[in-house]
Amino acid sequence: MCGIVGFVGKKEASPILVEGLSKLEYRGYDSAGVAVLEDGEIKVRKFKGRLKNLDDNLKQSPLNGTIGIGHTRWATHGEPSDINSHPHTNENATISVVHNGIIENYIKLKEWLKKKGYEFYSETDTEVIPNLVDYYYKGDLFEAVAKATSKMEGSYAIGVICKNEPDKIVAVRKDSPLIVGLGEKEYFIASDIPAVLNHTREIYLLEDKEFVIMTRDGIEIKTEDGEVVDKEVFHVTWDVDAAEKGGYEDFMLKEIHEQPKAIKDTLTSRVLKDSPINLENINFTKEDLEAFDRVFIVACGTAYNSGLVGKTIIEKLAKIPVEVDIASEFRYRDPLITDKSLLIVVSQSGETADTLAVLRDAKRIGAKVLAITNVVGSSASREANHVIYTWAGPEIAVASTKAYETQLIAMYMLGIYFGEIKGTLSKEFADELKEELLQLPEKVKEVMGNKEYIQKYASRNYMDKDTFFLGRGLDYAVALEGSLKLKEISYIHSEAYAGGELKHGTIALIEEGTPVVALLTDDKLKDKMISNIREVITRGAKVLGIAYEGDKEAEQICDEVIYIPRTSTLLAPVISVVPLQLIAYYIAKQKGCDVDKPRNLAKSVTVE
Repeated sequence: MCGIVGFVGKKEASPILVEGLSKLEYRGYDSAGVAVLEDGEIKVRKFKGRLKNLDDNLKQSPLNGTIGIGHTRWATHGEPSDINSHPHTNENATISVVHNGIIENYIKLKEWLKKKGYEFYSETDTEVIPNLVDYYYKGDLFEAVAKATSKMEGSYAIGVICKNEPDKIVAVRKDSPLIVGLGEKEYFIASDIPAVLNHTREIYLLEDKEFVIMTRDGIEIKTEDGEVVDKEVFHVTWDVDAAEKGGYEDFMLKEIHEQPKAIKDTLTSRVLKDSPINLENINFTKEDLEAFDRVFIVACGTAYNSGLVGKTIIEKLAKIPVEVDIASEFRYRDPLITDKSLLIVVSQSGETADTLAVLRDAKRIGAKVLAITNVVGSSASREANHVIYTWAGPEIAVASTKAYETQLIAMYMLGIYFGEIKGTLSKEFADELKEELLQLPEKVKEVMGNKEYIQKYASRNYMDKDTFFLGRGLDYAVALEGSLKLKEISYIHSEAYAGGELKHGTIALIEEGTPVVALLTDDKLKDKMISNIREVITRGAKVLGIAYEGDKEAEQICDEVIYIPRTSTLLAPVISVVPLQLIAYYIAKQKGCDVDKPRNLAKSVTVE
């Protein structure tokens, strides 16, 4: 999730571009750059690191021009570096491009362009775009961009400038956000509204495959066939802070609502019907997998909870024994890890201190290490032997939501991948799981349509002092995550328990009015869970059930039920965790807590 801006008008472009990027830095902060048309040439400045590096350079040595494009990067292809930073140009710098999204077929396009004589210098997917536009350029930038995008697969919002048409920006979107700002003889493009609010509140909201042609004389919006599109002007009434959050009250709520897209992005090009799982540069053989004596999954906090789901998935689909451990405990208990072990470390930031320590210890022993992380170029991604990136985009709120969901998706992909290679997973079951995986974004979105009911539940229960979560099997792993979310942002004492453990001591905590959240998504264990629910109700608990649509039995036994769309039992955690996230969010809001910055907590724990 990167941020792009563009400006054409009579003012100096660079300060406006940097200002716009500062409002989008929450979308990416690995690097930043601008391309400005100055004296008939495209001049590019781009630097690894925070936007300040670019800003300082432009203050010392300004670029003078009234048209330009800018970019703040969240790395996907290629680690953060000056070379991989945007904007990218063709070899002779006649065309420059900024891009947000992923070009799925960039390798195929790159090889084709190389045969045509084009050179490439970065590791990015984006670099194919200016070269592809150059290939099709015959004097009309719009036509060239339209032809180039017709060859591109994936998601993109792009802005393009051309030396030969120095008064023009052409932009287009597909599955990535892009808006157009309308000023007085000046016009803007941006990934999000905050970038333009200091200049205009009149915008166009672009639809997929709508092309914008901007000059200082005006704007045209066209289809890829060149037909003119009439757009209705949208007047922004939000303040700047709300706009940065996309109109949501908090980043956490925004990120909960971004989960369908994050799941889809993480699946994109990796999971296809009737095709093996594609994990980019991970190439285990059957012999490799059979040689592993066991798999260790090591992580902290929310990432640890995703690892508990991963254990079940890998053991069930690939028949490899898996241990899950907390990084801070694992590193000090002299674990039985050997050069025949596979270590999977999970970290949103890729910089979690205890997790990195485990990674380094394991590598010294000779174990193979696979990292699941959200940050390209992070320590975990650089030091591991293999890496799976979760395309969640930047996560601003301290309490993880979309990063957790994409970590689950990574676990499912890895389990299916291992099972297919080892032959322990039938093609029929693999195809069924892939089909269900591809339906998850819509099913997660459907759960969010029930948030008003969850708000009402929160308004009745926010004064509770204790809450308990119950589950069995994968439901227990989800219960742990739901409990963690509630305690970390609402400060309510909360615990999760395996249903079968109730009679071994836990049930002593249940008294009249104790709130219990019970998950009921595993049909094989449902009868057992219903018995556990009866046990706590008998002791006075008030029970909220999380169950599949149409489950009348849950309705009869629980005081209240939140329903979720039915899916494979193995995939249920991706859906069932969403109402738990929303419960935690709305209870914390009722209590007046700062959900984005809960007390005593930091986003990344980079010290022991």
